[in-house]
This record gives sequence, C-alpha cells and structure tokens, in this order.
Amino acid sequence: MNFLAHIYLSFGDKEITLGNFFADHIRGNKFKHFPDKIQKGILLHREIDTFTDSHRIAKQSSKRLHKNYSHYSRVIVDIFYDHFLAKNWSSYSNVPLERYVDDFYDLLEDNYNILPLATQRMMPYMITDNWLLSYSNLKGISKVLDGMNRRTKNKSKMNFAVLDLEEHYAEFENEFVLFFEELITFSKQKFISLCKD
Repeated sequence: MNFLAHIYLSFGDKEITLGNFFADHIRGNKFKHFPDKIQKGILLHREIDTFTDSHRIAKQSSKRLHKNYSHYSRVIVDIFYDHFLAKNWSSYSNVPLERYVDDFYDLLEDNYNILPLATQRMMPYMITDNWLLSYSNLKGISKVLDGMNRRTKNKSKMNFAVLDLEEHYAEFENEFVLFFEELITFSKQKFISLCKD
C-alpha cells in the first residue's frame, strides 16, 4: 500500500503513524534508536506490505498491469489503491480528507527532527504539492505516476498507467474495496498485538 493507506492503518496513534509512514526509508533493523511505538509502526508497515504482496486480490490487480509494466505493476497498484481510498474517504473516516491530511502534515512538522533524512528531504515536496489530497483525482494520480517514472529514468513507463486505470476503473475499484476490507481487519489485529507487547 502507499502513503495514505499506511497512515490510515495506524488507527490514529501518532507514533505508530510516524513509523508506519516512513518505514520504507529504514533499512533492515536500523530502527532501534526510535521510541518504542515508532518501532512498532515500522513493524506494522512491514506486516501490511507482506499481507498486500501475497494477497490474491492485490495480485489480480497487479496481473492486469504486468504485461506493460513488469515488476513495477505492484507499485502502480499501491498508488491506484491510495486513489480509491482518497476518492471514497467518507466511507472510511468521519474526518474530512482535507483536515485529516493537514493534521498529518502538522504531525510531520512537529516531529521533523526525528524523521529519517530521506523523509526530511521528501517532506517539503509532499506538503507543497499536497500529495495525499491529490490522490483523490486522476490528475493527481497522473502527476504521481509521472514523478515515479522520472525516478526510474523513464524505464518503467509508469506515466502511461493512468490510461490503464481509466480503462479498467471499475475492476480496480471493486478489487480495492474487497481487499481493503480484509486489510483493515488484518491491520487492526496486528496493531492490537503490537501495542500489547
């Protein structure tokens, strides 16, 4: 899953949210210097990724893209799924997406000093271009995919994936809804288990 889903699946716990958000910027077990709950957020992030990568529905979404995008198809599905979470946000949260996103950016700014360097470097772009809110529309998703393609030096051709999203929009959305319901249940169980320890 991509940024918005990881933030949402932290269930309102600020420290878990931080770890769950920046976990991709942490290598191996190099997170022992963080506060305990941030460590748990990193572990939760990894559990979510493992669940997602092995899930039949996420694999089904990825398979639809594999011919054109090879191993990048999983990354593209993560972005598509964040789009459907943002688009259908009111089905998952009582807090309006704009306010939810602003609160998250405030959390990042309040904890800037403990963020990994890669996260600190990314953060100004994320906030200025309001990535999380932009996921809710196709123009925003197109911009994200363009940026991802540039990062692969145009090898991935991910900038064209918005066309696949438009062509198979209903299928991807149905798959997201079914998958995300299971992911919420799984993540809640892991959250409770991690917070008990």
